[in-house]
Amino acid sequence: MNRRSASRLVLAGLTFGLAPGLTPAAAEESTLRIGYQRSSALISLLREDATLETALKPLGVSVSWHEFTSGLPIMEALNVGRIDVSADVADTVPVFAQAANARITYIAQEAASPEAQAILVAGDSPLKTVADLKGRKVAVTKGAGSHYLLLAALKAEGLPFKSINPAYLTPADGRSALAGGSVDAWVAWDPFLSAAQIQAGARILRDGTGLSAYKRYYLASDAYAEKRADVLTLLVAKLREAGAWVKADPDAAAARLGALWKIEPEIVKQANARRSYRVEPVNRAGLSEQQTIADAFRAEGLLPRAVDASALPVWESPSR
Repeated sequence: MNRRSASRLVLAGLTFGLAPGLTPAAAEESTLRIGYQRSSALISLLREDATLETALKPLGVSVSWHEFTSGLPIMEALNVGRIDVSADVADTVPVFAQAANARITYIAQEAASPEAQAILVAGDSPLKTVADLKGRKVAVTKGAGSHYLLLAALKAEGLPFKSINPAYLTPADGRSALAGGSVDAWVAWDPFLSAAQIQAGARILRDGTGLSAYKRYYLASDAYAEKRADVLTLLVAKLREAGAWVKADPDAAAARLGALWKIEPEIVKQANARRSYRVEPVNRAGLSEQQTIADAFRAEGLLPRAVDASALPVWESPSR
C-alpha cells in the first residue's frame, strides 16, 4: 500500500465525511481553498467581511470556503488536495493526520486555551468526579482535542481509556445524546461547550486546566506551503488582527459571531473568553505536548502507529 492509500484508509476510518462539492484536483494557485469548522472563529470573521479576499486581490488570488463537521475531515481533504489550508484544528488532529502519513505543514497556532474544552454531564447527573465515569458511556468526537482531554483526565484518576464506553459522535449528536440520556457524559469544546451550559444547564465535571493545553493549529498542504509563502504570510497576518480584535472588543465580536453561528451572543462571549485567540508562529521546540498526545493515544491502542511529532514540517514566514 502506498503512502497516499494508507493515509486515506486511516483517515477515512476517523472522519464523518468531506464537505459537499469538493473533488480531488490539483490546487489552483489562483484560488485559496480553506477548510474550516464551526468553531473556527477567526476564519469565520474573515469570511464574513471578505477581509482576506481584499488582502489577496493584489496577488490575483480569490478564496473559496469549505465547511466540515470537525478537524479530521479537514485533514483528509487537505491531504488529498481538495483544500489548500486548514483553519484552526485541535492539537490532536495533526497527530492523527501524521500517523496516516498526511502531507501537511504547520503554519500558525493559537496559544493555549485549556478552559475551552471540558467533560460535561447533565445538570442533575449523580456523577461528581472523573472517577465516576468508570463503566459509563461517554460521547466524544474521535481524534478531537476533547478526545485527548478524556484520556488525560482518566489517566489522572488512574483509569485506562477502556474503563469507559466511548460513543464516537459529532458535537451536535453528542449534545443530543447527553440531553436524551443515552450517554452519561459528553466531552465538548467551545462554542458547543458554552451552548450546552447556558442553554441546557450542563455541568462541567473537569475542564482542561492542568491536563491539556488545547492549542489550536492552522495547517497547509506541504505543496501549498512550499509554493505560496506570499499568500500564507497575508493569511496569518489577518488572523492575528482578527484575534486581537475579538479580545479588544468582546461584545462586538460576540454579536458578529453569534449572528454567523445563529446562537446567542451571551454564549459566544463566554466561549470567546475561554479562547486565547493569540495567533503566533509554531515553535518546533514547543511541540513537546504534541508528542505527549501522540504517545498517549498510541499507548491506548488508538493511534495506528508511533509518530515523531517534531518531524512534521513547520512553515516560517519570510518576514520573520
